[in-house]
Amino acid sequence: MSHFDLTKTVLRQGIWHGVLTAQDGTDTPQISVTHEGKGVAEVTLEAEGTEGRWHLSFALPPEAIADGVQTLVITEKTSGALLGHVTLIADEALGDDIRSEMDLLRAELDMLKRAFRRHCRETG
Repeated sequence: MSHFDLTKTVLRQGIWHGVLTAQDGTDTPQISVTHEGKGVAEVTLEAEGTEGRWHLSFALPPEAIADGVQTLVITEKTSGALLGHVTLIADEALGDDIRSEMDLLRAELDMLKRAFRRHCRETG
């Protein structure tokens, strides 16, 4: 369970912006954004005026702008908790968003597999 709430504010000129709020008094979180299992560069997290609130932003990687459904997954590194996701759909209108849900499930499954493997290495 995440101790943070992530709220998207805007996606403009290829930069995703959101506000991360701590549910309890906590230190600055370590945020990871991945696309197809690879980390996204230039993720910035800046403290806002209020304690426990940060502005999160990152540039959409060029490889995420492609035909079909692409999903970027936003997680908290320490706990591995899923904070949110960004789904991009290009080239064709999607009558039903089941494909984006399937892509998100695949991304979450990949995240769980990595966490499980890391856990097995640490305890083994």
